[in-house]
Amino acid sequence: MSETRTPATPARAPGPGPRAPGLRRFLTERPPRPERCELCAVAVAEADHRHLVDIENRALVCACVSCALLMEQPGAAAGRFCAVPNRYLTDPDHRLDDGAWEALQIPVGVAFFFRNAALDRLVALYPSPAGATESELEPSAWTTVLGDSRLAELLEPDVEALLLRRTDGRCECYLVPIDICYELVGRMRLLWQGFDGGAEARAALETFFEHVVRRAKPVREGGRP
Repeated sequence: MSETRTPATPARAPGPGPRAPGLRRFLTERPPRPERCELCAVAVAEADHRHLVDIENRALVCACVSCALLMEQPGAAAGRFCAVPNRYLTDPDHRLDDGAWEALQIPVGVAFFFRNAALDRLVALYPSPAGATESELEPSAWTTVLGDSRLAELLEPDVEALLLRRTDGRCECYLVPIDICYELVGRMRLLWQGFDGGAEARAALETFFEHVVRRAKPVREGGRP
């Protein structure tokens, strides 16, 4: 004879109860990690710190003021690191037009040029949705368009760039720190939408160049600002 069983009473779900400290670690938002100097590990201000160019790895390195000043000394770190200067220059006497831009064969309205010391050649890059895109640059085009400018004479290899922008049939040219060029590339990559970048990317580009124009000092005779 089979035994008749009554349905079991469902177990009561446990209440929330206090959270263990270990679990709380994963459920609470962690504060962002501070930016640090990549040479001595001291904390640096995220929005305002120096950069070095790592010549061996072709990369930008965050640095505190002390390490950046140290790397400005001749022979420091056997020349592996070069401190990025903080100068912004413009040459009002050197004007560029649409013809100059066409000679450079840049497919967009913004580009920057720097001299790669290891390769002993000029590199032309421009922002795109994929990041920094290299453009083939004929040495003769560079010489014709920018080679005789005072900004080109002052350009420091690896750590500075000539930043060009084409607007309304004319071209602006500035000598700037190389790190702000890559900052622009990252911002455009983050904000880019559609075929032409979109309104947000264009607004960010305007703000960026307003900052450059405010900081740029004109070059006088003799190559000094």
